[in-house]
Amino acid sequence: MAGNVIELSDASFDETIHTAQTPVLVDFWAPWCGPCRMLAPLIEQVADEFAGKAKVCKLNTDEARDTAIEFGISAIPTVMLFKEGKMQKKWVGLTSKKDISDALTKLL
Repeated sequence: MAGNVIELSDASFDETIHTAQTPVLVDFWAPWCGPCRMLAPLIEQVADEFAGKAKVCKLNTDEARDTAIEFGISAIPTVMLFKEGKMQKKWVGLTSKKDISDALTKLL
């Protein structure tokens, strides 16, 4: 994982989401997913821009199936934004960096 992006697992997901003092953005992805690979550089840019203000994470749905099932992830990429442990926003499919940045900024 690059720079400021945190790699989550089934084991670390709940603790990361529920203990964060800042908004948490989670990119649900898989290595074989073309659109996920297209979204990855945008997620990294958002992570750099919001470093210290928000947590930006990735969760590989192939490796963290329990979490993917728990959140009903049926299509990837899916990006979810959490604050105080609760989902605030969800995007399914490719989305723009501006949409993600604007939503994060509103939660700060």
